[in-house]
Order: sequence, then structure tokens, then C-alpha cells
Amino acid sequence: MKSAWILAAALLLSAVPLAAPAADAPAKAETKAKAAALTAGEVKKVDREAKKLTIQHGPIENLGMPPMTMVFRVKDAAMLDGLEAGSKIRFHAEEVKGGYLVTRLQKAK
Repeated sequence: MKSAWILAAALLLSAVPLAAPAADAPAKAETKAKAAALTAGEVKKVDREAKKLTIQHGPIENLGMPPMTMVFRVKDAAMLDGLEAGSKIRFHAEEVKGGYLVTRLQKAK
């Protein structure tokens, strides 16, 4: 009889999660989504030699930056392929070593 109680308790305990989900999980998910969000922009200038783009952009949430036109370095020179002044893009930028770096870029549809 004692072994039946031990078995029942073991089964019951195995069905109970050891840790409840964090109460701030939705806030963390929202922060992560904002950090990964793409910003709409229009290419004003492409500098292939310097691996830089001048972009007129909307607010960049993860950087707390308002809409403006500014120069960004790009992570990879291949990101500049097919871009020219007037190209509509969506991009993600991060602050790196005191400057701003485009880490993801796609042509807007």
C-alpha cells in the first residue's frame, strides 16, 4: 500500500511544473520584438567604397531615435548590391563602437 502512495505522489508531482512562467515574460517578448523590428527608410546616397548608406528614416525604436536623415555603416558590403538613391528599404540598425551599423536590410515591396 505504501508503494502505491509513493507512485501516486510521484505521478502527481511530475505533472506539476517546477517553475511558473515569469510574470514579465510578455514585457520581455515585446522588448525583444522592438529590438528586432525593421524601420522603413529611403536611400539618399550609396557609398560603396566606405560601405555606407545615407538613409532618410522613420523612428528607430530600439535606438530611441526620431525620424531623420543620417549616414549608417553597413555590416556587409553585399547589402549595398542593387541599392541606389531613391530605393525604398526596411532595415535594422544597432549602435556599435560609437556609430550606427545596419545589421539587416531588405528592399521594401
